[in-house]
Amino acid sequence: MLSHNPLLPKKGAKVVVAMSGGVDSSASAAWLKTMGYQVIGISLQLHDHASKVENKFGTCCSLTDIGDARRVAEKMDIPFYVKNMETEFNESVIDDFVHEYLNGRTPNPCVRCNEKVKFSRLMEWSMDLGADYLATGHFANVRFNTDSNEYELCKGVDPAKDQSYFLFTMKQKDLGRTLFPMGGFEKKQVRELARELGLAVADKPDSQEICFVQDRSYKDFIEERVPASLLRPGLIVDPQGRTVGEHPGIHHFTIGQRKGVGVQSKDPIYVLEVNQERNEVVVGPESFLFKKSCSIAQMNWVGTPELDKPHGFTAKIRYRAKESPVVVRPVLDNRVEILFTEPQRAITPGQALVLYKEDRLVGGGWIETVA
Repeated sequence: MLSHNPLLPKKGAKVVVAMSGGVDSSASAAWLKTMGYQVIGISLQLHDHASKVENKFGTCCSLTDIGDARRVAEKMDIPFYVKNMETEFNESVIDDFVHEYLNGRTPNPCVRCNEKVKFSRLMEWSMDLGADYLATGHFANVRFNTDSNEYELCKGVDPAKDQSYFLFTMKQKDLGRTLFPMGGFEKKQVRELARELGLAVADKPDSQEICFVQDRSYKDFIEERVPASLLRPGLIVDPQGRTVGEHPGIHHFTIGQRKGVGVQSKDPIYVLEVNQERNEVVVGPESFLFKKSCSIAQMNWVGTPELDKPHGFTAKIRYRAKESPVVVRPVLDNRVEILFTEPQRAITPGQALVLYKEDRLVGGGWIETVA
């Protein structure tokens, strides 16, 4: 049996595992059971299964996924429950997704789901069930720093699969009650573990799409949910403000976009800015996408804010971006200013910026303005 040594409680503790039906959460539940913990599996029903959300590989939280989670629980003799959280998901994740696009921002619904649904509501329900801990299949780690007397959120050991970026909104009180059993494994080891345990999901593909959009485009999804009066056409302008075209609505665009801009040009042009106040889309050459600073709102420090020394941080401006050295300067109203050592391509309002010190995630927030 594969094993590792994460920060785990004494055997016998009661652990609720959020089971999405994928291999990571399934392996987490099964591994904890084999290690001697009292495991309870919970799946979240986030969609109306009579709606257009299809059941297929490559997504999460579908009816098929819940069925996969149930079969894993049955095989491992784990109590299993389904929690209906359609209302919370619609209000906290889908409505936010639509609102952000209509305001010229590009949202990150997976972070919102972790913050507003999976960890806040599910943590409460887990404690109501008498559990000591909540576990998920995220590739991340938690450790306790005896010097600072605080829990630390750290990267998973597999750099290609680390998911700490999506967890920056976590608080100290939650970290102390959260387990990431797969954080010390590489992905290939997780699949090997699942095979050893005879789990049918061992070779199930990872989720790739935003679960509530799937085969539709973002614009089609948004247009299905809002009145036409909110989808206003407007102008496309160049960096000097000269009109170069028209657009059918700013929800069609995101920073760095090249395809579907709708402007004829002999040279490649990209979306540089989406201005909701003027209902304008600014386009221009790729060189204009590179910026060296941005402001971050709703900054969450995982532990004590580390602002006495503004240097020593690295930042990611999106999940798949490379970390880049930055200087962090505090401003008013729980905001910080980020100064990059090297210009970054397509820093996008609405996306999450996350700060690290080596393998430790120290905090993060939402990109508000770019300069």
